[in-house]
Amino acid sequence: MSGSVNRPVRRRTFVLGTAAAAGSAALAGPLAESASAASFGYTDDGSNYVVDTGASLVFKVSKTNGDLTSLLYKGTEYQGYGGMNSHVESGLGASTVTIAQSGTTILISVTHGTLKHYYAARSGENNVYLWTNKADTSVSATRYIVRVKAGLFLNDQPDSYTYAPTTIESADVFAKSDGQTRSKHYSKNRVIDYDYVGWTTGSVGLWVVRSNHEKASGGPFYRSLLRHQSADGGGLYEILYYGENQTEAQRFGLQGPYVIALTDGGAPSSSLYHANLTTAWADGLGISGYTAASSRGRVAGVGITGRDTAYAYMVGLANSAAQYWGSARASDGYFSIAGVLPGTYTLTVFKGELAVYTSSVAVTAGGTTTLNSIAIPASNDPSNASAIWRIGNWDGSPSGFKNADLMTYAHPSDVRAASWTGNVVVGSGTETSAFPCYLWKDVNSGIIVYFRLTAAQSSAAHTLRIGVTTAYANGRPQVVVNDTWTSAVPSPPTQPSTRSLTVGSYRGNNYTFTYSVPASAWLTDASAYNTLKISVASGSGTTSFLSAGTSVDAIDLLA
Repeated sequence: MSGSVNRPVRRRTFVLGTAAAAGSAALAGPLAESASAASFGYTDDGSNYVVDTGASLVFKVSKTNGDLTSLLYKGTEYQGYGGMNSHVESGLGASTVTIAQSGTTILISVTHGTLKHYYAARSGENNVYLWTNKADTSVSATRYIVRVKAGLFLNDQPDSYTYAPTTIESADVFAKSDGQTRSKHYSKNRVIDYDYVGWTTGSVGLWVVRSNHEKASGGPFYRSLLRHQSADGGGLYEILYYGENQTEAQRFGLQGPYVIALTDGGAPSSSLYHANLTTAWADGLGISGYTAASSRGRVAGVGITGRDTAYAYMVGLANSAAQYWGSARASDGYFSIAGVLPGTYTLTVFKGELAVYTSSVAVTAGGTTTLNSIAIPASNDPSNASAIWRIGNWDGSPSGFKNADLMTYAHPSDVRAASWTGNVVVGSGTETSAFPCYLWKDVNSGIIVYFRLTAAQSSAAHTLRIGVTTAYANGRPQVVVNDTWTSAVPSPPTQPSTRSLTVGSYRGNNYTFTYSVPASAWLTDASAYNTLKISVASGSGTTSFLSAGTSVDAIDLLA
């Protein structure tokens, strides 16, 4: 933080993913009612409903707009930075707010037009449970921001730290004096990579445990804001629909619960995680749009054949109303996805992040839909095609390409990025790591790939394929072979219309461009290098890293 903020000693900051969660959940305090649970209840201070959880947490919710105005844990106030409360989106404004107690549960209901939001507390727990039910676009995005006071948690300047002297893009991407970049967008993690986000001092932990995202949009590989810190404080986010680099239409309906959890410094209890959270206690609270576990179904598959065992596989379910996903077992491809709302879904099998199989499946309330073994046709995985050469592999991501990992938590101009220019030689052993993960019209358009062909290969026409994972401003590849044959400019596929490559995300719609290169384009001398120049075509975009661009999945020349 800035020099004007006193830094506590030995305080730590974390964003923990699923793997870390499994190893640290035991650090959390128990959920059982504490000896002080007798104080459980609520009061009205005139401006707020004040809820005492009967443990170590007291929180307040504004009676006028539904903001969380206080988060008092063990006598320390954690809520608030920059004079702002915690709230849905950027604050709902005038709302109808009511409160009710049912035994050991208190529910605060917030109604703002067609949107309904809920806070719940349970006796003896240091948790705040939240649900948000959005019926339409009257509130543009769907997110909850927990705003945390400055100075309570040390930030060692991770990539989401947003206090830096120079703004380099759209008032939300910054550069430090050493050339490293910072933005609230730079989370690294996809939705599937984390169960919760937050901070710990070692003796106090403040976390947001994510929901199952069943009515979010973007699927398991979506990246968005998770947390950030600045000189004024920090923010923890539950992003359900943000509108940036979205590949799907917005879904509506009840989302949650997601949880604000306070601990003795350890991770939040694993019983709160989206996959395990039992909400039977919420069944009778009257939450709008709530569907109990008994009215949900399950999909199970006995196995998946035709997999490339070098990759992890995932199965997703999606329709216009909901989305779910689950991992396929490495040994045989078995999968099970529970807690699914009744309906008909498109089932998609992903190799890495690449869709290699789709079908339809029906889910019924209280039932299990069991599927026979799924066989992925060999032709569905582009890696199975025989290639003269291949740069990267077909997995739906730019993994392995130059700067690919860095780009999930840094701006392309970051000093840590290797040069975006430089040509590539097939057969060098470094062709993938030397090829940039992103191409832009203004930055590195015209990269050349050098390769040799045998006499037999050069006497035949071949298909060139370039796979992409997203594009900005309709950027798409046009190719020139040996300065003699030029492809047509391909039509742009459907991609998100917002920023992507500069805000930590390559996730768009995977698409493969194919080019039929005639035999006359090749050099006949087998000892000579053929050249493939790849340029970015588009009349859209602006300049530099906001010029038209695209992210690369794989490039190959088929035999």
